[in-house]
Amino acid sequence: MEPLTDLAQTASKLYGNPLSLAGQNPFAQRLSAGYDLMHRLGKDYIKPEFGLRTVDVDGIDVAIHERVEIDKPFCELRRFKRFSDDPATLSKLKSQPAVLIVAPLSGHYATLLRDTVKTMLKDHKVYITDWKNARLIPLSEGKFSLDDYINYVQEFIRHLQGRYGNCHVMSVCQPTVPVLAAVSLMASRDELTPLSMIMMGGPIDARKSPTAVNNLAMSKSHEWFEHNVIYRVPTSFAGAGRRVYPGFLQHSGFVAMNPSNHAKSHYDYFRDLIKGDDASTEAHRKFYDEYNAVLDMDADYYLDTIRVVFQDFSLVNGTWDVKGIDGKVERVRPQDITTTALFSIEGELDDISGSGQTEAVHSICSGVVASEQKHLEVPGAGHYGIFAGSRWRNIVYPQVKDFILSHQPVVASAETETAKPKTGEAVAKPAKPVAKTAAKKVARK
Repeated sequence: MEPLTDLAQTASKLYGNPLSLAGQNPFAQRLSAGYDLMHRLGKDYIKPEFGLRTVDVDGIDVAIHERVEIDKPFCELRRFKRFSDDPATLSKLKSQPAVLIVAPLSGHYATLLRDTVKTMLKDHKVYITDWKNARLIPLSEGKFSLDDYINYVQEFIRHLQGRYGNCHVMSVCQPTVPVLAAVSLMASRDELTPLSMIMMGGPIDARKSPTAVNNLAMSKSHEWFEHNVIYRVPTSFAGAGRRVYPGFLQHSGFVAMNPSNHAKSHYDYFRDLIKGDDASTEAHRKFYDEYNAVLDMDADYYLDTIRVVFQDFSLVNGTWDVKGIDGKVERVRPQDITTTALFSIEGELDDISGSGQTEAVHSICSGVVASEQKHLEVPGAGHYGIFAGSRWRNIVYPQVKDFILSHQPVVASAETETAKPKTGEAVAKPAKPVAKTAAKKVARK
C-alpha cells in the first residue's frame, strides 16, 4: 500500500494548497481532507520517540538524558538519567529508589508507557525494557522464546541490583507473568530478589473474568495459531525469513475490539480537517501515531505465551518449567518468594485483563506475608487508565510511590544519620537485616 499512501499524501497537499490550480476547486478542502485520511489509514508508522527532555521535580526543571545501558539482540535496557545543577535537587535525586519498568511485548512499542515513565521520573531512577521489532532482527541472532524473555528480565534486575544494591520492579499488562516467573526463579535459587513488585493489569490467572482477548486464545488450538497467524518476514527487512506474529494483525485485533469508536474518531478527524481545527487534528495525529505504530513478535515467544498463559495456565497450576541461559530447566514456584513486597493493580472496566486476573498473584505468592501485600482496583478505569492519563497520575501513582517508598531501605550516610524528617515527610522503612531475613525464609520452608 506504500505507493498508494504516498500518492494520497501528495494529492492532499495539492488540494490543500490554495495557490495551486487544484486548490482553487470549491471542493478542494474536502478532497484534501479525504486524501489525508486515506494516507494516514494506510501509511506505515515508525517507532515513536519517548521525547522526554525535562521533568519537574518539586518546581525544579531536571534535564533527562535517555541512553541504552544494555543492548540485547531482542531488547534494550533504556535508562532515563536525570541531571541537575541544583545541589539540593541533585542530592534528592541520588537518594531516590531505582525502578525497572518492564514494558509489554504485545504489539506496541514501550513508548506507549511514556506517561508512566514521565510521572515516575519525578521520584525515581527509571529504567525500561524497550523491546525490538522482530522483523528487523537478523536470523543469525537466533530465536526468541518466553524463556529468553524471563532470562532477560533476570539479567536486568541483577544489573540494577549491582548498581544500587537492589531495586523495585513494575510490570504493565503482559509482562506480569514472565516478571513473576523471573523473580520466583531467583527466589528459588536464594538469590537477592527485588524489594517490591508492582503488577498492573496482567493475566496472572486468565481464567478469571475472561475477556474477548482471553476467549480467542482459549477457543483456538495451539496448532490453529501456528498455522493462521504466523508468517515469514519479507525479504525487504533485516529479519527476512524470521517466523513472526505480525504487528499489523495485533493492531487489527485492537481495532476490532472497538471498531465504532475508531470509525467515529477518524470521521471526526476528517471533519476537523475541513473546519481547519488544528488543535483537534494534531491531537488525533499524536494519538494514532502512537497507537498505529506496531512491532512484530518472534513466533516462538508469541506461541509460548498463548500456550503457557492462556491455554495451559501453567503459572497458577504450578506446572511451568523454564530453561535458563545455562540450559538448566527449573520449575517456577511463586510460593518461594518471601522478601519481595507485592502490589497488584486492576482497572474496574479493563476489557483486556479482566477483574481478578491480576489480583490472583496474591493467592499463589503464599510466602509473602499479608502485611507486605496490597491490591488496588481503580474505579472507572479501563486497561490504559491504570498506567496513563489522569487516573494514573491522580489515583494510582500516589499509591505506587508510597508503596515503593515504604519498602525502600534507608541508605546510611553522614547526612542521613543526622538529618531528621520534616513534619509530614514520608520516612522509608529501614532495610531488613540479612541474617534475620534468611532465618525467616528457612523457617517458612
